[in-house]
Amino acid sequence: MKKIDKSESAQSQSPKSKAPSPLRFAGALQNRRDFIATALATPVLIAGLRTVNAAGEVIAFTSPKGQVQFILFAAGPQLRYRITRANQIVVDLSVLGMLVDGIDLCRDSTISRIDRYRVFEKYPARGVHSTATDHCNGAKISLRHTAGKTDYMLYVRVYNDGIAFRYVVPGSGSRVPDEGTAFTIPAGSTAWFHDFEGHYEGIHKKRAIADVKDGEWAAPPLTIKLPNSAGYAAITEGALINYAGMGLRADGQRGFKAVLGHALPVSHPFDLRYGKGEAKRLSKPAAIEGTITTPWRVVMLGPDLNSLVNCDIVDSVSPPPDKTIFPQGLHTDWVKPGRAVWRYLDGGENTFDGMKEFSRLAGQLGFEYNVVEGFWQRWPESQMRELADYSRQQNVGLWFWKHSRDLRTPEARENFFSLLSRVGVVGAKIDFFDHEAKEIIDVYQALLSGSAQHKIMVEFHGANKPAGESRTWPNELTREAIRGLEYRSMSLRSKHNTTLPFTRFLAGQADYTPVHFGERRRETSWAHQIASAIVFTSPLMIYGAHPKSILENPAADLIKSIPSVWDETIVLPSSEIGELAAFARRRGDVWFLGVMNGLTGRTIRMPVHFLGRGEYQAMLVRDQQDDPAAVKMENISVSRTDLLTVKLRAGGGFVARFVAPK
Repeated sequence: MKKIDKSESAQSQSPKSKAPSPLRFAGALQNRRDFIATALATPVLIAGLRTVNAAGEVIAFTSPKGQVQFILFAAGPQLRYRITRANQIVVDLSVLGMLVDGIDLCRDSTISRIDRYRVFEKYPARGVHSTATDHCNGAKISLRHTAGKTDYMLYVRVYNDGIAFRYVVPGSGSRVPDEGTAFTIPAGSTAWFHDFEGHYEGIHKKRAIADVKDGEWAAPPLTIKLPNSAGYAAITEGALINYAGMGLRADGQRGFKAVLGHALPVSHPFDLRYGKGEAKRLSKPAAIEGTITTPWRVVMLGPDLNSLVNCDIVDSVSPPPDKTIFPQGLHTDWVKPGRAVWRYLDGGENTFDGMKEFSRLAGQLGFEYNVVEGFWQRWPESQMRELADYSRQQNVGLWFWKHSRDLRTPEARENFFSLLSRVGVVGAKIDFFDHEAKEIIDVYQALLSGSAQHKIMVEFHGANKPAGESRTWPNELTREAIRGLEYRSMSLRSKHNTTLPFTRFLAGQADYTPVHFGERRRETSWAHQIASAIVFTSPLMIYGAHPKSILENPAADLIKSIPSVWDETIVLPSSEIGELAAFARRRGDVWFLGVMNGLTGRTIRMPVHFLGRGEYQAMLVRDQQDDPAAVKMENISVSRTDLLTVKLRAGGGFVARFVAPK
C-alpha cells in the first residue's frame, strides 16, 4: 500500500528532547496524520496512481460530495488552476507559481505521477464548535522542472467547503523560496479586505472586484461574495511554519497575487516601534535549509455565510498537538479557556491594589482571568506571587503582558516563562510583532514552544492573522490581529462589527476586547455590545468594560453566563456582511442568540428552530429605542416553532439566552 511521501512536511522526526524545536515536530505530526489517513483508506480510494504526460492535460480533483473541484491545467508553459463549486467558478483560471532561487518551478514542468488519497478525521476544536471534521480527497502531484531537473510536489486537498494546496520542494542546503501563485476572482464579485497600513488591524472595505486597482494590498482573509447567487469564498493560509506569512496584491484585472512577508508593505506600527533600518533588514527574502514546505493556500467556500464561519480547513491542514507536550491534546488540564477582566479601556487604578480589586471583581463575575499590563515588571517577585495567590483565592488566574522585543533569545524566553511559572502566573500576553517575515514567524513558534514547556498559556497582540497555530499549540488561546475596542476614535463601529465575523474571524479567534458601555462603543447600543461577546470568537474572551460596570448592568446575569467556547454555531440566514450578524450558539444544552445590527434600523422576525423540543425559558436583552445606553429585559417561554420579533435601532443589537426544559 502506497503511503504519502514524507517530503510533504518540513521535518520527518518527532521531538525527543524536553524542549523540542517548534519547526521539527509540527511537520512530523502532519506527516504521521497523512500516513495514517492513507493507510486506513480503502484500496479503491488510494488506487488512483498514474504516470501522465503534461501536454494537453486537464486534471480534476473533486470533493467527497462531488460539488467542489480543483482543476489543474498542465498544458502550456505555466501550470494553472481553476476552482469551481456546483459548476460555478469560485477562482477563475489562475497561475500556480513556486520560485526557488528566482526560478519558477511551475513553468516548463511536467507531471510524472499523481497519488490520490482520502482523509476522514474528527478532532477536538475550540471556539466555533467543539468537534471539527477533516474530510477531503487529496492528491500528491509529482512534478519535474525540466530545465533545472528539479523534482517537487504540489499537494491538493479538496473539501466539501473549500480547497487547500501547497508546494514541497525536497533538497538540501540553503535555498530562497518565493511565490507566484495568483487567485483570479470571477467578474461581478464583491470583495471585503483591508491593507497593511495597520498590519492586521485595519478596517475592511467593500469593493466591486472590477474597481480594485493594480497594486492594492489585501491582508487575508480576503472575503468574496460571488455573482449570480453562487455563494461566498475566502482566501487565507494554514500551517504557517518555518516560512514567511502570505499577503495578497491586486493586479487590477480581478486577480490577487500571493506575496510573502518580506515583500509586504511595512506597517505603521512596525515603523513606529522598530524603525526603517529593521524594516529594511527584514525585507530580504529568507533562506530555508533543506526541504522547502510552503503553508497551505486555503480557499474556503460555500453557499452561505454559515458555511464560511463553520469551515475547519485552516485547522485541518495544521499539525495536531504533540502528545508529549499536550497529553490530552486540546483538553490538556493546564490549558483552560475562559473570560478575563482587563484594566485598560474603562478605568481603574494601574497599581498593585488596583489589580487586587480587579481580581476580586473578576471572581464576583465568575470570570476566570485578570490580564495585567506591563507595570508588573516593577514589582519584586514576592509581590507578583502575592497577587497570584490572592487572585487564586478568588478563583482567578493572572496573565502578564510582555513586549516581544524582550523575548527574542532562548535565554530571555526561558527567564520569562520560568518566572511566570515560579510566581503562579498562568498566561502571557505578548505584544508588538507587526511583521510577517519568516524570522518573526519563527519567533511565534519559539514562544509557543517555550511557554508550553512551562505550562504557560499565550495570547499575541500586535500580531499577524492566525493560521492554525492554536491547533498545533493549544496553549495559544487567542491573538489580536484585529481593529478592536482599543481604537477609541473609530467611527461607524457597527458596520465594522458586522463585517468582522465574515472576514477576519474566518482565519480564527481574535482578541477584540468586546463589551463596553461608555463612549468607546460610539454609535452602537448596549445590546449590540453584549451581543459582540456571543458573535465574536475568542477562547480567551477579554472584556473591555470595567468589571464593576458589568456587575451593575441590568443584563449582568446574562453576561456572566456567556461562555468563551462553543459546541455549535449557526449563522442565521438574515446575516449580511456589514449589515447584520446574527449567530445562534450552543454550549451544552443552553443556546444563546447574538444579533449585531449595522447602520440601518430594522425589524426582523427571528426563527428559533435551532432549539430542541419542549419549551425553553428565555431571557431577552433588547434595545431601548430612545436610549442606546440602556436595555430592556424580558423573560418569556419559547419553543422551536416560535418567531421572535426583534426591533433593532441603528447600531443596535439583541441578545437571548434559552435554557432547555428540565
